[in-house]
Amino acid sequence: MSFELTQEEGEYLVRLARRAAETFLTKRQTMKVPVDAPSKFNEKCGVFVTINSVQGNRHQLRGCIGIPYPTTMLAKAVIESAISSSVRDPRFTPMTADELSQVVFEVSVLTPPEPVEVEKPQDYCNKIKVGRDGLIVERTYCKGLLLPQVPVELKWDEETFLCECCVKAGLQPDSWLLNGTKVYRFQAIIFEETKPEGKIVRKEISGK
Repeated sequence: MSFELTQEEGEYLVRLARRAAETFLTKRQTMKVPVDAPSKFNEKCGVFVTINSVQGNRHQLRGCIGIPYPTTMLAKAVIESAISSSVRDPRFTPMTADELSQVVFEVSVLTPPEPVEVEKPQDYCNKIKVGRDGLIVERTYCKGLLLPQVPVELKWDEETFLCECCVKAGLQPDSWLLNGTKVYRFQAIIFEETKPEGKIVRKEISGK
């Protein structure tokens, strides 16, 4: 991907996500983009913020919301996504400030989604790659997105990835085989906390 992040820049974004969530949960305020934010963060990028609760050695999803397309300045997108993930994910009750010491933050910076071009729908499995691509499936008014780390963590193959993305969109699992369904792919640079407020590392993903 043409857009790249250094370790320091990735750490900055994860800390920014945590600070944005903390500011909102404790003060009900949306923080402004810090004046010390690197100029690179003025570029428009898609981004997702994932929050996982830590339960022993296991992580449980607590919230995940983002902005898929490069419509918003990166630093601002991280702030907005962190707040949305903490209190606006419809799958979960809003977080409380007390939970901040029990969760880890993960920031995924996305490449612009691009259409997957195929001659027939059955070819999608050969055009996408688990461990590299994230997916968006779109049909009529339904749209579902799964980040590239999801199929790796759940040990899906490409066909299962497509089916599950359809389910995320509220469609039947085999809807990717129907004419009129659109499939897009994107890649991501991912940084995550190893423990609450702990060390931040780049998350490397790979397929089968």
